[in-house]
Amino acid sequence: MEDLFGTDARLTLDLALTIRPDGHGRVADDLADVAGLTAWVHQHRDALPVSDGFAADEGVLAEVTDLRTAVRALFARAVRPGEPSPADAARLMPTDEALERLNAAAALAPTVPVLTWRDGAGPAVRQKAVSIEAPLTATLARAAIAFLASPDRQRLRACHGPRCARYFIKEHPRQEWCRPSCGNRARVARHHERHKKAVQRRHA
Repeated sequence: MEDLFGTDARLTLDLALTIRPDGHGRVADDLADVAGLTAWVHQHRDALPVSDGFAADEGVLAEVTDLRTAVRALFARAVRPGEPSPADAARLMPTDEALERLNAAAALAPTVPVLTWRDGAGPAVRQKAVSIEAPLTATLARAAIAFLASPDRQRLRACHGPRCARYFIKEHPRQEWCRPSCGNRARVARHHERHKKAVQRRHA
C-alpha cells in the first residue's frame, strides 16, 4: 500500500509503535533490550544515520526509550480532546518535560542549512547534519519535531480497540481504528456487553 504520509511521520509513528499490544491482552515493548533496538534500527536503516554494522548499547537504548516516552506524551497531547492510548493514560510525562526532552535530543547533532535549486522549481532549504555520524536520537527527535509541526499531526489518533496501545494516522474520514482487527474486536465487545445487559434486565 502506498504511504499517505511522509518519512518523518512514518519514522516517528514507528518509534511510538514499539509499544504495542502483544495479542494476549498485554503491552509488549520492542525496545526492551539492546537487541530489540538494534533490530528496530536496522529495519529503519534507510532513514537513520547508522552503518550496516550498527549495534546498540545500553546508553543508546536509554536515550531512545526516553525519547519515545516524550514522543508518546506529545502524541497524547496531539489527539486531545480525544483520550490517549490506554498504554500511557496512567503515566504520561508532563508536556513541558516531554518538549524539553525532545528539543534536547534534537540538539545533539549540529546541522547547517543547505540551499538547493533544481530546474523548474524554486529554491529550497534543507537542514544537513554537520557530521555523517549524527546521533541516532537526534535524527529521531528531529523527525518527531517535523511530524508534530506538520499537518499530518491533525490526523493522529489513539486506537481504542480492546487491548490496543497503538496510535495511527487517520487515512480516510470513516477510519476509527488502527486496523480492521481492532474494529472487529470492538464490535464483538459491544455485542457481548449488550447481551450481558439484556440478560441482567431479564433477571432483574
